[in-house]
Amino acid sequence: MTSPATPTPPGVPIVPAVAEVTGRIRERSRETRAAYLSRVREDARELRERGPARGRLGCANLAHGFAAAPAEDKIDLRGTAKPGVAIVTSYNDMLSAHQPYETYPQELKRAVRAAGGVAQVAGGVPAMCDGITQGRAGMELSLYSRDVIAMATAIALSHDMFDATLLLGVCDKIVPGLLIGALRFGHLPAIFVPAGPMTSGLPNKVKARARQHFAEGRIDRLEMLDAEAASYHSPGTCTFYGTANSNQLLMEVMGLHLPGATFVNPHTELRHALTEAAARRAVEITAHGEEYTPLGEVVDERAIVNAVVALLASGGSTNHTMHLVAMAAAAGIELTWDDMADLSKVVPLLTRMYPNGHADVNHFHTAGGMAVFIGDLLDSGLLHADVMTVAGRGLDHYRSAPALKEGTLVWEERTEGSGDLEVLRPVAAPFCADGGIHMLSGNLGRAVSKVSAVRPQHLVVEAPAKVFDDQLDLLRAFEEGELDGRDFVAVLRYQGPRANGMPELHKLTSPLGVLLDRGQKVAIVTDGRMSGASGKVPAAIHLSPEAADGGPIALLRDGDLIRLDSTAGTLTVLADLTGRAPQGAPLSDERWTGTGRELFASFRRAVGPAERGASVFGGGAGVFGRVS
Repeated sequence: MTSPATPTPPGVPIVPAVAEVTGRIRERSRETRAAYLSRVREDARELRERGPARGRLGCANLAHGFAAAPAEDKIDLRGTAKPGVAIVTSYNDMLSAHQPYETYPQELKRAVRAAGGVAQVAGGVPAMCDGITQGRAGMELSLYSRDVIAMATAIALSHDMFDATLLLGVCDKIVPGLLIGALRFGHLPAIFVPAGPMTSGLPNKVKARARQHFAEGRIDRLEMLDAEAASYHSPGTCTFYGTANSNQLLMEVMGLHLPGATFVNPHTELRHALTEAAARRAVEITAHGEEYTPLGEVVDERAIVNAVVALLASGGSTNHTMHLVAMAAAAGIELTWDDMADLSKVVPLLTRMYPNGHADVNHFHTAGGMAVFIGDLLDSGLLHADVMTVAGRGLDHYRSAPALKEGTLVWEERTEGSGDLEVLRPVAAPFCADGGIHMLSGNLGRAVSKVSAVRPQHLVVEAPAKVFDDQLDLLRAFEEGELDGRDFVAVLRYQGPRANGMPELHKLTSPLGVLLDRGQKVAIVTDGRMSGASGKVPAAIHLSPEAADGGPIALLRDGDLIRLDSTAGTLTVLADLTGRAPQGAPLSDERWTGTGRELFASFRRAVGPAERGASVFGGGAGVFGRVS
């Protein structure tokens, strides 16, 4: 890697609120983080002293490990002179974001070999597409798949053949799952290798309008399919700023991508050059070189706070209010929604990407992208600069953007600001003074609200409840006109982690948006999730405790007056619930079947609340901080 760009000026102190949140996270996590690091450092010491991990395998074990390798690699794998690099891939060719990974293993192997290492595909992890499963039974497995991916990653790395890891993943649950799994091997360096977004297709605003027209019956299925196909049209990540692209932005801010690698389109020369550079860098940062960079040391309290700041400043996906908690826990760090709420008060909204605006991630990238975004947050004292990254010490490396000069990959510092102030703004002139995600609390529990796409006049809604236990019932009520001409707060319960896996409820966005545009006061309160792509409808989501876990939402009835105030951060029912018995119930294991759901019955019993990351591993940072 090149030397870092112009460092953060020494006169720029970290914003006091950011420092305070970081300090209390550090103090809260003192025991669990220390236990985690103790194990990481013990494994790291052994790796440095005894050489490549495979050298400690028995002869039969090692022979199994290289039996299928090419002759050239066999020679290297038999010895201990060259570090071994694991490739953990989430490739499949149904998921557009992951289709480019088809060719990555061979590219990475060649680049690792040229850098003095030897690479193998250690394993694959599942990668489901939330876009395909929206509104269907398969969506109820989506959140659970994150922890399946974490376990699959651990299985891939459990062979003890490796000294570094290249992680191939982009989409919603895949990146968090890969990181959680890789953190169990925190003594190994790890680099995420992105594939990039597809080029811009049908503008997101046009697509959203078509969806509303379809919900109203103004266009037919063929016209709707044509619009969707024009939007999702080629290999690469979907271009709206949902969970997948939030993943990518956060991995770069956490120092787990190479600088500027996040939003370069697939199958371009620059994309190929960055892929090869990631492979070379993985070799350079192993314990056998001079820049040893263990993953468990990179993901510390400062990196986690940086991720939260970046999520808020970009108006990113609400799913990360759970994923970041779970990822932090995997590194022995306890992150809470209170931390996020306090950071949201001081972090301004700097981007407008759909669903928070009309632009997409390609427009953001063209406007200056990650280099401008990170640089301005650093200059404003909102990001910790003194962190460890895969590019070297200090987040200042990420002020630079990659480019090809006569076929050679170089990083050039971006000194000018945003090239499009309608898409990306500086901290001094933000779109909004506070973050794009707010935390809500009140007598119904705690919830999350994405406000970056909600119009100011809709930030406070007070209206009678209309209660549903199934999203299909809500859709049916819309189609039959039951919701026309009335103000209401749709209460959709038994959609939490324990009830049915906490499916995304993105299909509700269009019909509720239709009613909102007609001038009705409309909002939704749910213990389920809305997609990272959900936008303008006021929503209190991830409500915890959930209905299936005894939450007050189970006591609500039609007509109860509910007040959702995203400006004050409150969610209250203006009715006396004393003496009420819960209504409704989640499906029993016997009825929660089909589409493979019955295989996940144990997950329903093991999963924790949304506020604690909705993880089946339980216990938060304490579980991961234990010394085995």
